[in-house]
Amino acid sequence: MSALLTLKKRLSACRRPSQFRLETSLNPMDTFYLLKNTKWSWIHLQYLLLLGVLAFCFAVVQFPGFWGKIGFTILLGTALTVPLTRQLFFPAIVIITWAILFYSCRFVPEGWRPPIWVRVLPTLENILYGSNLSDILSKSTHSILDVLAWLPYGVVHYSAPIIISFILFIFAPPGTLPVWARTFGYMNLTGVFIQMVFPCSPPWYEDMYGLTPATYSIRGSPGGLARIDALFGTSTYTTGFNNSPIVFGAFPSLHAGWAMLEALFLSHVFPAYRFPFYFYVCWLCWCTMYLNHHYFVDLVGGMCLAFTCFVIAQKLRLPQVQTGKILRWEYEFVIHGHGLSEKSNSNMVNTGSPYLLGRDSFEQNPSAVAFLNGLNNLELADVDHDWSIDSSSSSRLPSPANASIGKGSNVSSSIFDASHIP
Repeated sequence: MSALLTLKKRLSACRRPSQFRLETSLNPMDTFYLLKNTKWSWIHLQYLLLLGVLAFCFAVVQFPGFWGKIGFTILLGTALTVPLTRQLFFPAIVIITWAILFYSCRFVPEGWRPPIWVRVLPTLENILYGSNLSDILSKSTHSILDVLAWLPYGVVHYSAPIIISFILFIFAPPGTLPVWARTFGYMNLTGVFIQMVFPCSPPWYEDMYGLTPATYSIRGSPGGLARIDALFGTSTYTTGFNNSPIVFGAFPSLHAGWAMLEALFLSHVFPAYRFPFYFYVCWLCWCTMYLNHHYFVDLVGGMCLAFTCFVIAQKLRLPQVQTGKILRWEYEFVIHGHGLSEKSNSNMVNTGSPYLLGRDSFEQNPSAVAFLNGLNNLELADVDHDWSIDSSSSSRLPSPANASIGKGSNVSSSIFDASHIP
């Protein structure tokens, strides 16, 4: 009975009026007005980097042709300027940039590419661990082991980021999902950069060609996943890996990076269940070596990359989880970043700092601004002008202290953060 009462209480909290609403405007001039009135800072330099990457991709991609690339650019630009669609595409811009760069790698001229490192990874493997762990694990195969390796590597791996996004949206503090999207995007973007400038051959290359010098004309191999194609009578993985844009991207392993980043974010929200999350990381690491796709040193590199990206996001932007709150709609305020002491948190309540969202800050400081401080809107928000990126009006926001808590304001959050602070 107590469990039912608790559930009823939490569901009733979800039905409380939200202080923020979803942006529904279709007028791109709202975005241009925000850009005009943005207080620019060093954090906006990241967009110059992303713009440079997209320009590089535009130059090297051969398919689609020129007009196809122009059409795609117009569609993406429209999605980023129309307020309704901007809420989805702006937080995901780093992921979009990474996906475009990954696709573009197949078109990079061979004369621009560095030589392929064939011996460095197996040599490091033997120096650091005494033997080639991937070679040892991949020698003993069985159809049952093949399926156990295929499930996380070939199925769960690709669906996990979407599933985790829904979980974080519902159960994590408001603003967590945009941080997850940015962190995931920058980790993958960094990983692809490393793979482009430091191309290394994977274990399947050593099995097929030995340690002979590699060329970019060599096509990718499914490794142990070829046994899965044979088991199910398909050619899904053989075709996919044969046409991979990055054949020599063994280091760092983004399979391990994805798994580690997913485990870190889920452990942040559900610390009591961290053991099964990290068990999944170990399981996937075994899969990558058993299927002959990565050396152990690749996995270490991928996990270190994921951990570094998570720590940066956690210290600077990741919202703190509050005890006793399960659903996002139960949060009355959000504190971003974990590099702050309890005393600093208390001072932020008293000063109405934009790092804190909630009724206390509004009530104790009437001049506090309804500032949505998630990575989805931080970059274009102008605190000095009482602005948020998702405001669809050019009028100044009313002071939250003078507004009824139960009434909606002129501010709305990202589509990732649609029902922000109740």
